[in-house]
Amino acid sequence: MGADRLLLESLARWHGSKAVILGIGNTLKGDDAAGPLVCERLAGKVSAKVIDAGSTPENYIRPILETTPDVLLMVDAVDLGGEPGQIHVCAPEQLHRFALSTHALSLHLLIDMIRRERELDVYLIGIQADRMRFGDSLSPAVQDAVETLVDTLIELFKPTE
Repeated sequence: MGADRLLLESLARWHGSKAVILGIGNTLKGDDAAGPLVCERLAGKVSAKVIDAGSTPENYIRPILETTPDVLLMVDAVDLGGEPGQIHVCAPEQLHRFALSTHALSLHLLIDMIRRERELDVYLIGIQADRMRFGDSLSPAVQDAVETLVDTLIELFKPTE
């Protein structure tokens, strides 16, 4: 599919940075699996630390902090009222304006707790969900978005030889 140029440009300042990519979501709820799926596809292909936090990202505060990253990129399915599969990059200050996912409260808590211990930049990379009921399968639009995001993050965080 290839890297998305606009997405790559919006994240370009983090090229080569020490980063943590945190996948958030429930693999049993259709498009909510987007975050964990991104992590699965990135494993061993990027210089960033990749953590699949499932539906309890607050349980991964210590591993995130131990990495001492410059940036935390959280990947999650969202509901921003857009077209299924759209990818949005949001700073934490923008999160309160959106109806996010079932993880909205824990995302704010996670960010607050991490920032109490370490100053770092945090961004949510949200993929607009189409279906998120228990037992749903991943929608084609979100599957395509996952592949695009994976290609983009591989381009951004190519491992150094």
